[in-house]
Amino acid sequence: MVLLNGVGSAGKSSVAKALQAIASGNFLHVEMDAFLRMLPEASFGRPEGLTFETVHEDGRPSVVIRTGPVAARVFRGMRRAIASMAAAGNDLIVDDVLVGPGRAEYAEILAPFEVSLVGVFAPLEVLEARERERGDRMIGLARWQYERVHEGMTYDFTVDTSRASAAECARMIKERFGL
Repeated sequence: MVLLNGVGSAGKSSVAKALQAIASGNFLHVEMDAFLRMLPEASFGRPEGLTFETVHEDGRPSVVIRTGPVAARVFRGMRRAIASMAAAGNDLIVDDVLVGPGRAEYAEILAPFEVSLVGVFAPLEVLEARERERGDRMIGLARWQYERVHEGMTYDFTVDTSRASAAECARMIKERFGL
């Protein structure tokens, strides 16, 4: 299993798809966003689901994300689904934004598996520019996640998507882990 961790708009999904295309095995791409899309629309903006509050840091917008009990259950289910897919013999490329209690839970439930933890990085100004260009993200998500996602993390490998294309990052990951 390759677990890609990074801020939204860092390029995790693009790297995952590129890696999936060149890996020698049949890797499944598991996206955190796919699980978010399972939530009813009414769960967004409500305390039991996910809330987003725009605050200002250094005069710039930063979107604070709060996870309520409904969304927390979805994320716990996602992590267990990933472990179940791996237990069934599937090779996985997981793209996630690891913040909060999910980190410890991943460590516990993925302990029986060979997991390569890859940090996906880009400078904040690049992430914010991508966020604006995409048009499907709240402006300020990257700023709030930036310090939190990689804090205290120890990676097996890192890539910087501002210095290498998704295809180049995928090639480096493939070579590093013999995929």
